[in-house]
Amino acid sequence: MLKEFREFAMKGNVVDMAVGIIIGAAFGTIIKSLVADVMMPPIGLLLGSVDFANLFVVLKMGATPGPYAALAEAQEAGAVTINYGVFVMAIISFVIVAFAVFLVVRHINRLKREEEAPPPEPTTRDCPFCLSTIPVKATRCGHCTSEVTPSAL
Repeated sequence: MLKEFREFAMKGNVVDMAVGIIIGAAFGTIIKSLVADVMMPPIGLLLGSVDFANLFVVLKMGATPGPYAALAEAQEAGAVTINYGVFVMAIISFVIVAFAVFLVVRHINRLKREEEAPPPEPTTRDCPFCLSTIPVKATRCGHCTSEVTPSAL
């Protein structure tokens, strides 16, 4: 059983999948930082100095009554909150990742279509009498001088 598992784990597609998952997790971290640290501050500034990470609604006050200036303060007090700002950032992250994956898949599909292109039409053929290579449109073999019917390209 251990030998079978080792063979399964070492198959190319399993290793490729593992590498893809690891790269995907690292990519997700980069996208999360891009959204939280690069994109959301200017958007928040345009909307009047809004910090999306601190957008929340208090459902139930915590041990220390509110109002709470920041989400961390509300969580520290034990308040029950709906963190819709974090949710908005997660949606933006998802859209960016989905668009990046779309671009990669689109590029891969384009490469596959180029690989599947039909081969070019042949420019030569064999003489039916002497089996020498002659042009497709030839009417007489240049080697044995036999008359051959021309093939259309």
